[in-house]
Amino acid sequence: MTDVVDRAAQAQQPRAAPVTGGRERWFRPLVGVAALTGAAAGLVVASLSLGQPLVVPARLPSVLAADGGLEHVVVTELRAPRLLLAVLAGAGLGVAGLLLQESLRNPLAVPELLGTSSGAAAAVAVTVGFGLTVPGAPLLPALVGAAIGTLLTVLAVRGAVGPAAVLLIGAGVSAALQAMMLAALSMADSREQGVLVRYLLGSLSGTTWSTVAATLPGLLLGLPLAVLALPALGLLRLGGEAASVLGLRPGAARLGVLAIACLITAAVVGPCGPVAWVGFFAPQLAARVAPRVGLAARLAACAGLGAMVVGAADLAARTVLYPVELPVGGLTAVVAVLLGGVLLLRRRAVRR
Repeated sequence: MTDVVDRAAQAQQPRAAPVTGGRERWFRPLVGVAALTGAAAGLVVASLSLGQPLVVPARLPSVLAADGGLEHVVVTELRAPRLLLAVLAGAGLGVAGLLLQESLRNPLAVPELLGTSSGAAAAVAVTVGFGLTVPGAPLLPALVGAAIGTLLTVLAVRGAVGPAAVLLIGAGVSAALQAMMLAALSMADSREQGVLVRYLLGSLSGTTWSTVAATLPGLLLGLPLAVLALPALGLLRLGGEAASVLGLRPGAARLGVLAIACLITAAVVGPCGPVAWVGFFAPQLAARVAPRVGLAARLAACAGLGAMVVGAADLAARTVLYPVELPVGGLTAVVAVLLGGVLLLRRRAVRR
């Protein structure tokens, strides 16, 4: 038992960085933070400026301060809420992905492969397809669907051996929920089918300030809970045996972390649809941008990188083929595929 405690304590400590000189220890992180801050500022300016009509960045302050006019309405009522929703969605999915990956100790444990995202989207699609009036929509149906999808996966994987089996079963549950989405789509009114198709592909079109307001309750509850769950998450990273020795009940703690991830995912999927694979690549990018930091800093990095990627994807979705709008979820899926290919090639190179 003493050996387990010693190993757990050592694993919980951040890995020591190589001694490369005092200046480099603070200079490199400072450069990274400055670069990310500059990229985020540029993304905000581009999101508010680009499109039809084009607003020159130098005129943005005067346009924002104006009492009215076409440019003022476009920037403040269309582009600003859409940018804010993209930031909130990316941050939430990045945090949810980190919670799932660390609690289950699997880098592929993401909402798309655990039934969480598909369950939330299926529940919203059913309410729209059948014309059901549900109080608290879209958050409440999405939350119920995310919980059911995750619970189905958890029940189905009981007795499964190895992470690959768990992910295959989760993918099967997600496929069944996606079939339910398609069934709801086929039964929807013809006027609703176009809206549902865009929603099921992940879209931020038609975003208003009321859409942002519908997202806030789940995130304002889920993100602080994610921060409060960091101590338990740090123990779950060590494995069930070590966590038990250190006084944690692994089963209950893991269930609590999964519940928080479901809440955050539902808060995003409800208004935006399944914006795919942000929960996968945000933690992966954060692990490479800040490899030797604690869980709190990694959580913040996942939120920031997820927000930037979804914001950039939404900007590309509405400008690249204007007036045709691309699905944001499709673009984020492409980013995930490219990142996964890069990681696979690097792993093969390391093995050789």
